[in-house]
Amino acid sequence: MSSLVLGFQEIEKTQLWLVGGKGLNLGEISKIQGIQVPEGFCVTTVGYQKAIGQNETFQALLDQLTMLKVEDRDQIGEISRKIRQIIMEAEIPTDVVEAVTHYLSQFGEEHAYAVRSSATAEDLPHASFAGQQDTYLNIIGFDAILQHISKCWASLFTERAVIYRMRNGFDHRQVYLSVIVQKMVFPQASGILFTADPITSNRKLLSIDASFGLGEALVSGLVSADYYKVREEEVVEKRIATKKLAIYGRKEGGTETRQIDPDQQKTQTLTEQQILGLASIGRQIEAYFGCPQDIEWCLAHDTFYIVQSRPITTLYPIPEANDQENHVYVSVGHQQMMTDAMKPLGLSFHLLITPAPMRKAGGRLFVDVTHMLASPDSRKMLLDAMGQHDPLMKDALMTIIERGDFIKSLPNDKQEQSSGKSNKSVPSTVSRAQFENDPTIVSDLIKRSQTSIEELKQNIQAKSGSDLFDFILEDIQELKKIVFDPQSSAVFMAAINASSWINENMNEWLGEKNAADTLSQSVPDNITSEMGLALLHVADVIRPYPEVIDYLQRAKEDHFLDELVKFDGGRETRDAIYDYLSKYGMRCAGEIDITRTRWSEKPITLVPMILGNIKNFEPSAGNRKFEQGRRAALEKEQELIDRLKQLPDGEQKAKETKRMIDLIRNFIGYREYPKYGIVSRYFVYKQALMKEAEQLVQAGVIHDKEDMYYLTFEELHEVVRTHKLDDQIINKRKEEYKFYEKLTPPRVITSDGEVIAGEYKRENLPAEAIVGLPVSSGVIEGRARVILNMEDADLEDGDILVTSFTDPGWTPLFVSIKGLITEVGGLMTHGAVIAREYGLPAVVGVENATKLIKDGQRIRVNGTEGYIEIL
Repeated sequence: MSSLVLGFQEIEKTQLWLVGGKGLNLGEISKIQGIQVPEGFCVTTVGYQKAIGQNETFQALLDQLTMLKVEDRDQIGEISRKIRQIIMEAEIPTDVVEAVTHYLSQFGEEHAYAVRSSATAEDLPHASFAGQQDTYLNIIGFDAILQHISKCWASLFTERAVIYRMRNGFDHRQVYLSVIVQKMVFPQASGILFTADPITSNRKLLSIDASFGLGEALVSGLVSADYYKVREEEVVEKRIATKKLAIYGRKEGGTETRQIDPDQQKTQTLTEQQILGLASIGRQIEAYFGCPQDIEWCLAHDTFYIVQSRPITTLYPIPEANDQENHVYVSVGHQQMMTDAMKPLGLSFHLLITPAPMRKAGGRLFVDVTHMLASPDSRKMLLDAMGQHDPLMKDALMTIIERGDFIKSLPNDKQEQSSGKSNKSVPSTVSRAQFENDPTIVSDLIKRSQTSIEELKQNIQAKSGSDLFDFILEDIQELKKIVFDPQSSAVFMAAINASSWINENMNEWLGEKNAADTLSQSVPDNITSEMGLALLHVADVIRPYPEVIDYLQRAKEDHFLDELVKFDGGRETRDAIYDYLSKYGMRCAGEIDITRTRWSEKPITLVPMILGNIKNFEPSAGNRKFEQGRRAALEKEQELIDRLKQLPDGEQKAKETKRMIDLIRNFIGYREYPKYGIVSRYFVYKQALMKEAEQLVQAGVIHDKEDMYYLTFEELHEVVRTHKLDDQIINKRKEEYKFYEKLTPPRVITSDGEVIAGEYKRENLPAEAIVGLPVSSGVIEGRARVILNMEDADLEDGDILVTSFTDPGWTPLFVSIKGLITEVGGLMTHGAVIAREYGLPAVVGVENATKLIKDGQRIRVNGTEGYIEIL
């Protein structure tokens, strides 16, 4: 009998599949000393399976349902309705009825009960499924309880529950339902308690919603609730709502909505003492489960009863720290233009390269900037750097500083600057005279990097096993020497500073805004913008051969290159693509994660972009585009110099301006090179590690080469050395990664878990304007193309690209677009630099751009003032 029905006290931690998420949690809470849970039991999933498991019509309908997609709303509705009908008509097995009778006789059949659904895919750490199945309150009498058990079973197939499962990748066949039968409590008040603030994610702030009567009024949105916030045993905020209605139980069963007496409507639902008492219960439950909880409670006869507790699944994890001090963390992804989750191997490579104090959280990296914020000297440096990268980040940090209660200020300390500084804040002090107007410094730096990469390719071939890992660690020292070479940093910092100088002074002297944008077009030595133009040259090679174009439109597999030679022009096409890959094949979207698939590993990724270039452009468009940009820059330079000469002290101003323009033209292109150097080395490392992974697959240590991505560099080294690996690690990491993928990383988060959002402070914008940061001048109108994966891009000439972020891997799309909007970015991040070089109006750092702007809408982008209008 025990596997059909279990009392709360009999439920064990491992029995999720028997009692579902809600039942499991109730079983756990009822074991916590001093916490009151209304008595009850669970009709386990075994009963549900016995009732409908053998029903052939049910199984056939389930097969049909599995074939559908979220978009098939009508069919989902129709099939779900039929399934619910079958379940309602199915007889509850006799042994289930007997077990329910046995438990009800213990608790008293005459009582009123709540009959509640508890699905096996509900209230899980990574998916809440809250409110997807049904609950019935104040059910009286044995027959009524049995009838409502069937209703709960049927609610597993409400349309909303079915669609929710589809969206979250749960198989309908693998989800079962248990039913909770619990003694009814008739509360004077009830509500919800979050042990972390659901708005700011602050783990130290408890949030309570409370209203009169049963909690259903609150959950269903029928009433506004009182709202209390508690921090460290003190009520720090209160909002008393006008509560006009409440839901109460009726004597004969069921519930009704009643008006609240006018003189009681504005009364505080809970007293101060009750608020603090409830907060203390919340902290106790949170401590028991070990993570923040979303708790349903009710108050009857001055006793708090807990009727549900589930993990809060929407909180971003806090970066790990090894002390109890306050910390402030900034997102690396927002600076690197790649906010997706990274796999463990990708994270560990990044950690090997950076000197900054990095922390992991939610599959992303964060820099601990607490010490830099504490010292006035390094604080200024950090804020200036953030202003260049992401003004929203700077504003969020300013919010923390202005509060004055989170970070203790240190006295001015010159030493602080060198400790823990990231490579982002590089001094621009290498004497300008050293490389003034001398572009050979850039070609020398590039040559040195290329020579080093060629040596690496040669030397790594002989390495394997543990030797390979030691060799990679040694080579990373060489990589760091090149990336953090003060001369290299000084080159692009000189250009960045010159850009700022030009923008400030041309605005002041000539009333000309963002002049540096035009001056930055078509500069030499920009490896990333050259990559976009080079793909136009590949299109030129293929354009004369209709057979090849036809074949490429149908090509699906990655060995499509081998088949090409059958066609007229096929050999030329293959050579052109191989040439392109030999220079740019190590790139891809999200390239700072070494585990991402490179273009050389999956050349088919480039085919839609090549075909788009053939469709949208005339022959030699690449050369024309570059030449057009170069001419626009030279004309702008001439125009500025001529206008400056008319001013008082004009000769001197013109001379200094020309010097700054030369710095921009000679050196801003190099801004993209260090990352190209890193990614080139990454690909060499990755190919060598893949050979090791092949050996591990052959030895049966891992199932798939790509399993190595779920281990850190150190762990992979150990597995290669010992040929031993716990199978569970890879599966666990894959599950975690799937969860992390759904999270949105914050720009700034504190050690309290509080997410601080920055904002743009701007006036005189059009009503309804969507605000961002202006990074490339000009105003353009066109069709918005909201694209989240580069592979899905189907662009027409003149489209405006709207996406979350663009790293260098997106550049080939830039040649086809007329404007750019991203959710992440700053003045000197990748997308902004390339947009300026191609002369594309661009607005970046636009919060929720991909949700606010719909694909296909006609929009206007103002890259000069930094806003978007939907037309």
